[in-house]
Amino acid sequence: QVQLVESGGGLVEAGGSLRLSCAATGSISSVNAMGWYRQVPGNERELVARIRSDDTTDYLDSVKGRFTISGDSAKRTVYLQMNSLKPEDTAVYYCNFLLKIRMFTPLNNYWGQGTQVTVSS
Repeated sequence: QVQLVESGGGLVEAGGSLRLSCAATGSISSVNAMGWYRQVPGNERELVARIRSDDTTDYLDSVKGRFTISGDSAKRTVYLQMNSLKPEDTAVYYCNFLLKIRMFTPLNNYWGQGTQVTVSS
């Protein structure tokens, strides 16, 4: 079974920084993409940043220039460096892996348990 374990959330003042980490364990054949999503109660989960196996990246417009995603698909790890944090960044952050557990099987999404990030004003 595939499990994603996150760490690095917490409470920080506006303007501060946090770094989130996520490691995938279990039987994994290949990783197509790794990403971070966030969710605020009452809202849909939104994509914050994603990195593909070819190292191309996507970012939510509101975090461009402040957040940086990095990862190593061979090591099954992904990170999100968050700088210049704002109160509106407060949310539960979830890591996501799009992967195959065996060759010639479909890609599936796997999710971490979520980590709370709170930015005080």
